[in-house]
Order: sequence, then C-alpha cells, then structure tokens
Amino acid sequence: MLVAAAACPCPPLLVPEVAAGAAPELDAARAACTDALGVLAAARPDLLVVVGPDAGTCDYPAGTPGSFRRFGVGLDVRLGDGDGAGDGVAGGELPYGLAVGAWLLGRTGWAGAPVEGRGVGESLAPDACVAEGRRLAGRAGRVALLVMGDGSACRTFKAPGYLDERAEPFDAEIARALGTADTAALRALDAGLARELKVSGRAPWQVLAGAAEGAAGLSGALLHEDAPYGVGYMVATWS
Repeated sequence: MLVAAAACPCPPLLVPEVAAGAAPELDAARAACTDALGVLAAARPDLLVVVGPDAGTCDYPAGTPGSFRRFGVGLDVRLGDGDGAGDGVAGGELPYGLAVGAWLLGRTGWAGAPVEGRGVGESLAPDACVAEGRRLAGRAGRVALLVMGDGSACRTFKAPGYLDERAEPFDAEIARALGTADTAALRALDAGLARELKVSGRAPWQVLAGAAEGAAGLSGALLHEDAPYGVGYMVATWS
C-alpha cells in the first residue's frame, strides 16, 4: 500500500554542479525537495520507488548507476544501495529524471528503505499508467514513491517550447491536483495536450494516481511552485 509520496521536478539544473552560475535560482526548489524527502522518511516505508520519465518503461534495480556527464559535469550517482543487477535496465544507466532523483536521495542521506527505480515512457497511456501505479503500490506492505517530473516547458517566450497560452492553466491544474492529492484530476490529464506542452511529468503523475487508489486518508501539500526558464516546477507531498 502507498503510505507516502513526494513529487519533485527533474531538471538536471537542479544539481548545482550542472547549473553552475545559475544554481541560486533553484535554491528554493532544492529546499522544498529536501523537505519533501523528509516526509517520505517519516512515513517509514518498506520500499521506496523512484518513478520518472524515460524513453520506455522499465525497472532500475537498487544500485543502478547514473551520471551527469552528458551535461558536461563529471558527477556520478547511484540509485540506493546495491549492485544494479537485474533485468530490464535500459542501457545500464539511469535516465536523467531518475538520476536527479538519485542525486536528491544521496544529498539528503536517504537510508530509510531499499530504493528501486521505474522509468515510464511518454507514450504510456493514462490507463496503463494507473495500472502501473497499482502494481507498484502492491510491491510491499508500506510503499513510498518519489515521483520525478516537470510541468509545461512552454510558459514564456524564452522557454524550451516557446510560449503557449495553454501552458499556465495546465500547470495550475497539475499544481492544484498535486497539492490536494486529487487522483481523479491526475488521471484525467490529457496525454496529447501534455505532449504538445512538453510536460515530462504526465505519465509519472498518473502512475502516482494509480498507486494511491487503495490508500486511505492521504492528504496533499504543495510545497513549491515556480516556472524559472519558462518550465513549470512543482514540489508536493502526499502523506
């Protein structure tokens, strides 16, 4: 059963070494992510699953390595403790979203429970995402999710996807749903519109909605919302 969840943004710029001189601009987001991971630790889960965007849908066992070398930084991370052995690892290295999740866990000294990763592809349909969430919630008696994903990348003229007037209200609904643990609203997110608005978190958030279906009494809290660089970044907790 799902006992707690944290939703965090996953831009590599969250890592100060990648952001370099721009690092202070995301200090508030980093602080909120630290607080969110504290909520996960307080729930004392038996298993923590880091869920994030990926090219396909596959598992990343404990200890799977990742790095930020593709962003010009010689920084390596590892997803929890383990040797990374297991089936279904895509290319033997974490995708960027899960690598950011691994960095957050390492930064906060996570030691509360075993950690595994699950990448979900952008093409995964909403119903399949919800089913995936149900499966993850049944992995252990007390499951926590660290859900990595960004909102629209079309919030300003200088955004990666340029300005789209649909982006801000779309992100506002995501922030509301995450902040209130509204699983129905997350399940209802339009996958096609999310793709047009370059939303990387749509599938991971719908996995979260599925995982929470059997959980009673979960309440949400929105810890941070901003759109630096024209991309929607939200931090929220469910507990």
